[in-house]
Amino acid sequence: AWMRPTKVSRKGNKAIKEIFGEVIGTFCLVLFGCGSVAVTTLFNAHQGLLQIALLWGIAVTIAIYCTRTLSCAHFNPAVSVAMALTGRLKARKVPLYLAAQFSGAFSAGLALYIFFSPSIASFERAHHIVRGFYESIQTARIFGEYYAHQAGSAGVDFALAMGAESFGTFMLVLAILFLTERCNAGKPDDKLAPIMIGLSLTSLICLLAPITQAGFNPARDFGPRMVAFIFGWGARSFPDANGGFFWVYMISPVVGGALAGFLFATVMEPLLSNRRKYVMASDVKEAVECNRD
Repeated sequence: AWMRPTKVSRKGNKAIKEIFGEVIGTFCLVLFGCGSVAVTTLFNAHQGLLQIALLWGIAVTIAIYCTRTLSCAHFNPAVSVAMALTGRLKARKVPLYLAAQFSGAFSAGLALYIFFSPSIASFERAHHIVRGFYESIQTARIFGEYYAHQAGSAGVDFALAMGAESFGTFMLVLAILFLTERCNAGKPDDKLAPIMIGLSLTSLICLLAPITQAGFNPARDFGPRMVAFIFGWGARSFPDANGGFFWVYMISPVVGGALAGFLFATVMEPLLSNRRKYVMASDVKEAVECNRD
């Protein structure tokens, strides 16, 4: 006999949709983003930072368009935590979102390793690289970021790297809120918002990638990095021996995102809401005067 879905089953279906949305979206983001790093490292397919940054921006744009009807399209633990702290995501959903994001990122890293494993091995032979030794950082960069080993980045220490990742994520989350929240009367149309978010990410990568490789996303960093760790890079999967990857690429983005959420909720949102009321009142006044004329 046909049965009407219960409240519990509807919640379960919604949770499944959100899990799939975050897994698929994060998978697409990491697959295309880290994939651009892979083809640049192995084949010199792209020349210059801008091309790689644009591909990361396109990746997040595609991911949002594909999955925003399934989940909130965060793809980033720092974004999910910020949204939860500002009441835009229920706190009980945070573990669900984070698990889905890390799973999607790990799966994408695994897919990239499967696709490019022969090419990585050929690159290592051609450049006399022994996986797991210092020189293998050249190929480990495909999967994770390395603030301490950036070419030409003399002076990038632990504190600066933490600051760069915090600031970059702060700006990214702030941009997302400005571009999507209804209180901002100047925000773009919902159909254009994913493109603007992608361009925001591109701009931030162009600015900060020379310092830290611009992670801004704990899932994007940790998932693929674990793939490198499993498949032979070992300790060289991490930027240093002092837990730098944890503080720089895991904690710093969450702190930056949380600060952005706090600033927006306590300062910018009230200001924007007042401005929106003023704009709406002005529009009504103009419409009334137009009708009178």
